[in-house]
Amino acid sequence: MLREIISNEWYTILIVLNIGILAFARATFFNRFNDFLWVIGNSKYLKVYSRDQKFIDRFDGFLFLNLIISLSLFYFIWHNTFFDSIAFDLILFFKLFVGIGSLILIKVLIERLIGSLFEIDTLIDSYVFQKTNYKNYIGLILLPINILLIFAIEPSKTILYVVIALMFFINLIGFVTSFKMHQKLILNNLFYFILYLCALEIAPYIILYGLYKL
Repeated sequence: MLREIISNEWYTILIVLNIGILAFARATFFNRFNDFLWVIGNSKYLKVYSRDQKFIDRFDGFLFLNLIISLSLFYFIWHNTFFDSIAFDLILFFKLFVGIGSLILIKVLIERLIGSLFEIDTLIDSYVFQKTNYKNYIGLILLPINILLIFAIEPSKTILYVVIALMFFINLIGFVTSFKMHQKLILNNLFYFILYLCALEIAPYIILYGLYKL
């Protein structure tokens, strides 16, 4: 028996949209999608497709769209678990969708700019490509998790902490994989890479935590 939730129709529509996006991505890029499924623990995908990376990539675009929809849906689940329940608001969802997407895209643009300024374009471009793919993988994992939390399992703080820890762990795997693949290049540019990490990987989370505590 399905669990009753607020504005169940919009959750269903957006989840079906997510499934449609992934189905279209798989049909259009069949081999690449199947390789992407094994990106965790297997560097084959990163080595093969990083050679052909483009500034605007349709396959990454489909997965990115799935990511921001999944994260926006997860926000409603998270808010309704940790705070007072709120009805699904399409305007709020659209604001989240645009906000999350804009933040990620702006961060990528700044990262590429820094790479150009420090003349470590090759390193940063490869690192951004790999990091983007691990973020997109989080979107892939979040889809079934959202379905379970909306339709089957009553969300609890413990479950959501586990989900957040899982997302953090996937990001950590991505960072370790990138470091191992470019260890020599990173060590040769260690000072600039540390500046990059402090400015764009550590500082934003400290700022978000400070805003959350206000």
